[in-house]
Amino acid sequence: MSSKSKRSHARLTVPQIVKMKNARQRITMLTAYDYTMASLLDGAGVDMLLVGDSLAMVVQGHENTLPVTLEEMIYHAEMVGRAAKRALVVVDLPFPINHQGIHQTVVAAGRILKETRCQAVKLEGGADQAEVISALVSAGIPVVGHVGLRPQTVHAMGGYKVQRDQDQLLTDATAAQDAGAFAVVVECVPAEIATSVSKKLIIPTIGIGAGAGCDGQVLVCNDMIGLTSGYVPSFVKAYADISKIIQSATARWCEDVKENRFPDDEHSFG
Repeated sequence: MSSKSKRSHARLTVPQIVKMKNARQRITMLTAYDYTMASLLDGAGVDMLLVGDSLAMVVQGHENTLPVTLEEMIYHAEMVGRAAKRALVVVDLPFPINHQGIHQTVVAAGRILKETRCQAVKLEGGADQAEVISALVSAGIPVVGHVGLRPQTVHAMGGYKVQRDQDQLLTDATAAQDAGAFAVVVECVPAEIATSVSKKLIIPTIGIGAGAGCDGQVLVCNDMIGLTSGYVPSFVKAYADISKIIQSATARWCEDVKENRFPDDEHSFG
């Protein structure tokens, strides 16, 4: 293998992700919750994998992200971290850890990095979380901020609503940047506002439901491949319909078993 090939498969680093903004290279990020999916996404060339607290909804079947625990996040993140060879892996701090004091947040984030092979954490918040972000960065823990719609505060926000306060969004994103965050997720924000915020930051913005003006995009992987049961946000574009494929294959297998066509001689030991 040539040195060029080796470099192309080397794990992306935080400084490299930051430099992608100045180089005008769009950043790709998808959620992953297990080894198999993380391996597939990583092999396809995704820049960043997010072990999102969305696993509470996608994997566990809850109605929001609040029930997932730190131990459950670590369990899933360890699988993703073990699978990823190139992508930078980020893990959500679950509710309400980053509201329980700086010391406890640093301890929790430290556990994530020590136990999962992942490289960074993400926490919801901007100006209100500046001290926490700064403490994590001082401890050597890379941080991604999260502004706009914050799923962990869905009850306080009155539901999953588009966030239109441009001044607050800029204040939060700038505060996260100034505290040391190397990137910030911008969720459910009008495209024009997200573009304006992105242009004023020196760190990358990663949009979800925030238009094309952000420096990168993130989606829940299950939404992107059509493996979602129930509600799918309007900003999602499904690039496959894996649900139908799985259901069709399962129905065919069930029929073959019931009609005694499986297993046949080819799929049995002599």
